[in-house]
Amino acid sequence: MRLEDLDYELPPERIAQHPLPRREDAKLLVVDRGANRLTDSVVAELPRWLAAGDVLVLNETRVRPARLDVRRTTGGKVEILFVRPEPGEADSWRVLAKPARHALPGHRLSTADAALTLEVTSAEKNGERVVRVIEGDLEATLARLGQVPLPPYIRHAPDATDRERYQTVYARTDGAVAAPTAGLHFSAALLAALESRGVRLERVLLHVGPGTFRPITASDPRAHVMDEEYFEVPVAVATHLREARAEGRRIVAVGTTAVRALESACDQNHGELGAASGWTRKYILPPYRFQAVDLLLTNFHLPRTTLLLLVAAFAGEDMVRRAYAHALAGDYRFFSYGDAMLVV
Repeated sequence: MRLEDLDYELPPERIAQHPLPRREDAKLLVVDRGANRLTDSVVAELPRWLAAGDVLVLNETRVRPARLDVRRTTGGKVEILFVRPEPGEADSWRVLAKPARHALPGHRLSTADAALTLEVTSAEKNGERVVRVIEGDLEATLARLGQVPLPPYIRHAPDATDRERYQTVYARTDGAVAAPTAGLHFSAALLAALESRGVRLERVLLHVGPGTFRPITASDPRAHVMDEEYFEVPVAVATHLREARAEGRRIVAVGTTAVRALESACDQNHGELGAASGWTRKYILPPYRFQAVDLLLTNFHLPRTTLLLLVAAFAGEDMVRRAYAHALAGDYRFFSYGDAMLVV
């Protein structure tokens, strides 16, 4: 497929800059593939669209306050985004540095109070660096001085509201640098309402990396390479999902990250739903045969991104074009703090 087939223009005012007062107040566009129909709804009505026995799969990753301002010994400011620990290297982290030219191998970078000092040990493309902690406690410093790494299209500086709301209510395990945004619509009350209806909740893990914002620049989208992200599908979860499938019950993925965790687990288990964990570069684009997901709840995504290609593979390219045109005409809000789409 061609990337331009799924391009669209979005007025800046349609990019949601702040969360809604309640997550379930968001609009919900229901995309019915079988009936070839689009229906306007709201997230609060999600129990209406799901059935007793459905299994809702949630990504329980938690966003770390992973963005930190540091300075070179010469005084130049550098913004560091801590992406993940570097395997096999004690106290070393893979990071994104901005501006990258101020973080070259051998440079030392410190916080303003000198509580933390880093040394750049290697440089890679796209601003990626590996740094080593040579003085101080990284986790304590991030907890005290770190900022939530909001997406670049959210123009205001992170505030207390963002630190609380750029997080799902079911987030448990620190490790993401971006929220699994479809889950931002859920409140504890909505999850309870779904369980009361007989919808079962299961949790997987995929630590969302910075590649979630990275546009596809290759002319052929098949040439794009995904960032590595850590995922886990526990044994008990895989067992329950297999049982649901055997009984004809539907698996509903909350967000593209839950999809990639489940599909990565299938890849590790020769196409079967099974327990798995490790690092994945799972990349889904049309055409693709989904092995583990029947319904998808997702947000409206940036053009020319892997997220939009995954949704197109799931819903069908024509339906996605119709859905996005409908959302644009209907005053839906887009991206992380925007409205939602349920593909059935």
